[in-house]
Amino acid sequence: MNEITTGIKVIKMYAWEKPFEKIVSALRGEEIKSITHTAYIQSLSVAIQLFTERVTLYIIIVFYVLLGHELTGAVVFSVSQVITSLLLNVCILFPLGLTAAAEVKTTIFRLEEFLLKEEREEIPKIVESVTKETGLVNLVDVNASWTTQTILPTLSNMSFKLPPGSLCCVIGSIGAGKSSILHLILRELPLTSGILRVDGKISYSSQEPWVFASNIRSNILFGQPFEQEKYHSVVSACALERDFELFPFGDKTHVGDKGSSLSGGQKARINLARAVYRDADIYLLDDPLSAVDPHVAKHLMNKCINEYLRNKTRILVTHQTQFLEHADFVLILDNGKVKNFIKSSELSDTDLIRRLSIPIETPITSKAPQEMSDNNVPRMSVDSEMEDEIDESQEKQELIEKGSIGLNIYKKYFQSGTTLTVLSIEIFLLIIAQVFCNCCDLWVTFWTNNIALSRSNANITSPLNSGFDSTEYPGDTTTMTSFMNSTMDTKGSSLTTAPGNSSFNMFSILDRAHLTQNFYIKVHTFLIVFAISLTILRSGVFFRICMSASKKLHNLMFSNILHAKMRFFDTNPSGRILNRFSNDMGIIDEKLPISTLMTLQTVGIASGIMVMVFIKSVYMIIPAIILGVIIGWLRGFFLTTAQNIKRLESIAKAPVFSYVTTSLNGLQTIRASNAEDMVKREFDDIQDGHTAAFYMFLHTFQAFGFYLDMTSVIFLAIIIVQFLLSPNALSGDVGLVLSQCLIVVVMIQLATRNLAEVANNMTSVERLLQYTKLDNEGPFESLPVNKPSLTWPEAGRISFKNVYVQYVIDEEPVLKNLNFEIKPGEKIGIVGRTGAGKSSLISALFRLARIDGVIEIDGIDVGKVGLTELRSKISIIPQEPTLFSESIGYNLDPFRRYHDEILWKALESVELKKVIESLDMVVTEGGSNFSVGQRQLICLARAIVRNNKILVMDEATANVDPYTDDLIQQSIRKNFKSCTVLTVAHRINTIIDNDKVIVMDAGQILEFAPPYELLQDSESFSVLW
Repeated sequence: MNEITTGIKVIKMYAWEKPFEKIVSALRGEEIKSITHTAYIQSLSVAIQLFTERVTLYIIIVFYVLLGHELTGAVVFSVSQVITSLLLNVCILFPLGLTAAAEVKTTIFRLEEFLLKEEREEIPKIVESVTKETGLVNLVDVNASWTTQTILPTLSNMSFKLPPGSLCCVIGSIGAGKSSILHLILRELPLTSGILRVDGKISYSSQEPWVFASNIRSNILFGQPFEQEKYHSVVSACALERDFELFPFGDKTHVGDKGSSLSGGQKARINLARAVYRDADIYLLDDPLSAVDPHVAKHLMNKCINEYLRNKTRILVTHQTQFLEHADFVLILDNGKVKNFIKSSELSDTDLIRRLSIPIETPITSKAPQEMSDNNVPRMSVDSEMEDEIDESQEKQELIEKGSIGLNIYKKYFQSGTTLTVLSIEIFLLIIAQVFCNCCDLWVTFWTNNIALSRSNANITSPLNSGFDSTEYPGDTTTMTSFMNSTMDTKGSSLTTAPGNSSFNMFSILDRAHLTQNFYIKVHTFLIVFAISLTILRSGVFFRICMSASKKLHNLMFSNILHAKMRFFDTNPSGRILNRFSNDMGIIDEKLPISTLMTLQTVGIASGIMVMVFIKSVYMIIPAIILGVIIGWLRGFFLTTAQNIKRLESIAKAPVFSYVTTSLNGLQTIRASNAEDMVKREFDDIQDGHTAAFYMFLHTFQAFGFYLDMTSVIFLAIIIVQFLLSPNALSGDVGLVLSQCLIVVVMIQLATRNLAEVANNMTSVERLLQYTKLDNEGPFESLPVNKPSLTWPEAGRISFKNVYVQYVIDEEPVLKNLNFEIKPGEKIGIVGRTGAGKSSLISALFRLARIDGVIEIDGIDVGKVGLTELRSKISIIPQEPTLFSESIGYNLDPFRRYHDEILWKALESVELKKVIESLDMVVTEGGSNFSVGQRQLICLARAIVRNNKILVMDEATANVDPYTDDLIQQSIRKNFKSCTVLTVAHRINTIIDNDKVIVMDAGQILEFAPPYELLQDSESFSVLW
């Protein structure tokens, strides 16, 4: 889920919702199988709790009778009392204890496994110099590898020395080890041999910008004290002043999760500003210039790296060779080895630099259009939906429901799990199972009564003041409720004439005189078997319904999230979404079914007992009504409070997930900044917020239990006083009523607590249902009348007619009145400063935003075409290459539409065939086992496989060396010669050979003409360079 929420924009642009839905559905199916097995075991456990006492009593009675003993009430009472006392401890508390112990053991083992993992340690072979040279970096015969299993080290025989205050530019082809050198200096890459010496504090700017959900100033300061003069100097050096003017709240503007409201260039500069603001002796800058336009890149090089950081040791990884002249040293890497370590003045004599140097900024002259040749290769790109646009909205607050859970939530939950017919059958099974359990008790009563009648027809009850024989009737028991009901008549009459005796009347049709012991045993066996079967059946069916509801709710929520508008992901952090799938889904899977079934069971038991108590003493109705009113009021008051607290607790958990995810993404930056303690403190604060809410929830439950206990004590006191004030009270009545009142009080408390737990767990269902009502992007399949042909688009003609684009209704459009046409096969460059609307134009083409107007492809209005059909017909290579933790083959072709030969051919065309062992090669999370450049090439291979008539590229060459840049150009020239190509770019040589260039500013098109015409206008196109 973390990968999906991170790469949702890529999933939508590639129209990959269905394959990912299939993957998650399969994984969920495996998960639900395990949960279902556990649920069935739980259902069996709950069923056993109900009939264990009866089965045990049955076995004892049968053996007792078969051994020739006479069954009496005293024997039954004595045995049942022992069984009852053992039941709670052996059959309920002991299994719960074992379950808790097993869960604790599993948790401890998982924590132990994590805590015992190899930790990042200080490299032991660092030389501590006697005379410390602050800013010195020295490597001598260094070998380093990420894992010990690799045959060849990541860095091999690495030797060079940087004096303090020098600037070293690191260049090389993709996968050469440029970033690995920085990771080695940061102590992230383990040193296997050699000597590494680093003197001084380190500051680090990562290749993939790390921006966390907070305001921009917090992202730059990152725990450092605010110094106004220094802060403004850093902001100026990193070219952020103009951006702050555009932001609605300046540097206090809140940026979403992973900087979703920022452009790629803005994120890169904020990331650089964080590193620069930190006082350090050594600055490690991993390609911060690739995501910005040439003007900004020059500014960063001159004002930031050369001027602001002068006298500091700087190691700059870059592919832009025009900046090498500013360096003191140039480190040229090839395949993890130092090819050359020279001064910048010696570059012209280096063979490798000549191979790598394809000029980034060539002299620009006006020229007429010409046919595409081997040297005229266009590039294509597309920014993300919000990449170049400023999002003025703050992070959306999570929706919080108020009040008690409505009945419609329960209704939707059970409707998700079954039909009304099956639910009715389950209710019938719940009732009939309880009836058969009670019949078992009644039959034992009938059996012992007949034996007593055969011995004597004497009255077995006596007034209260004559004493109650505690030896014959030693205690209370739920099993013998009906026995006491049948043997103790309130009027002191004999058993044969006891009026209103339910057990007596129930079996009165039988001829007692001719009933044998075998008949009693057979009937008892029949009732026991039916009770067990029905109890197990009703529990199994109930858990099946709950598991079905859980599976359906999960799939429904996931499907809605996949099809939600991009605005949802821009305004909701990933931790909030993950919280629904982990915490809330876990409660629905594991806690809700068992608590609901226990509630139904305790309510059934309590109801049965109350009916029998009312039969024996009608005066008990009044105290019972008072008890019911008080408990009902307490429950209502508690549920309103507890459910709101539960909602707050669930919401408070989302920031914990978000913070952990964000911290893991920026782990190297956190370590390089020595900010571990700060991050721990912030995490503790967030965790304390969740703990406080959970602690309050537990206290609320404890308070509720306390008031229930006090109410129960008062209720029992009233009953006792009632009998003390009744001179004609019989001892049998007193024993029956008090024993049953004790039981019913316990059952009512259990039922009330379970009802409260069910209601609290239902808040998770409520939260999941919220995500099943998200605004949908629109129809994903075309109506039959609007369905385009399978070969559409055949030409690749694109036209915009009076197009306006909005991300939020009632806000200013980000694109205004766009009108232009792109002819089939044309190569179009799209340029403009940050916030000009470049990415919104591409978003409009993919229908990632709200559109007014008409966009046509080959004469067909894309607004009438299903999103899946539209997006699957447009190829895109995103600026941030996204790979998923599946096989290489799946990342290239998740639908399995193409033969392996086609996939291998695509990989070969981007020169990755030697790197990738097989199509089944596993991609780690985020594609971390590939360099950024290699990931970009895999994305290019993905576009080659799809072979669409329209291709869009978003700065696809920003993170690659000039040689790979040339490789991409050749591949595009070969595979997309007849395609319509759109290129969003910062580099002029990327779009200078295009047929036409769109120049944008403030959401409008300023110019749309061939580049040789635009170069003659100093007010628009050429001023950008």
